[in-house]
Amino acid sequence: MRKRLLYGLITILGITLVTIILLDRWIAWETAPYIYEKVEELPARDVGMVLGTSKYYSTGAQNLYYHYRIQGAADAYHSGKVKYLLLSGDNGAHSYNEPITMRKDLIKAGVPASKIVLDFAGFRTLDSVVRTRKVFDTDNFTIITQRFHCERALFIAKHKGIDAQCLAVPTPKAMFKVRVREVFARLGALADLYILNREPKFLGEQESIPAPIKMSEGMKGYPAVSPDEVNKI
Repeated sequence: MRKRLLYGLITILGITLVTIILLDRWIAWETAPYIYEKVEELPARDVGMVLGTSKYYSTGAQNLYYHYRIQGAADAYHSGKVKYLLLSGDNGAHSYNEPITMRKDLIKAGVPASKIVLDFAGFRTLDSVVRTRKVFDTDNFTIITQRFHCERALFIAKHKGIDAQCLAVPTPKAMFKVRVREVFARLGALADLYILNREPKFLGEQESIPAPIKMSEGMKGYPAVSPDEVNKI
């Protein structure tokens, strides 16, 4: 009896593991035609949407995921592959503001401030992708992030009927933990899309790109940085 129970448990775990792996690979296969790893091969689009992440780890060490995204965004702009950069990230506190940090570093990299638009409500990848179309009125854009992240972002875009492609920037070598987390993030994305039918946490008024930098209506009540503070950077 115990052996049967043990074999049954092992079988269930095996089926679950195979299913998770197949779902992970399905997302990769479905999005592969829309991912470009070389800037020169990237079809030109008006807008490049950069997915935010922290600039530093909690240890104080530089986050190479951030560094490569900024570098890729600057390269895409300077090569004429995008005309504007939409920086989408978390803005949950005065001490942590991904869009502002990205803007500062892209200006240092030679991107004109007038060509940068901020999205303060990109709390999740789904929020960033859907808000690019619904809030910033852009349905034909380039996502800029690492390849594994490209795959999930593009899968969300395609499911939502959004025309997007992705510039896959380099991925740091030590990424095992990140890749494991990505597997669960993909399962979460599938649940959001096929079961929960989730939408962005905040939407607000539509503002086409180019647009003045402002805090969207949906962000009222959050300790976001004001437009005046943005312009001081």
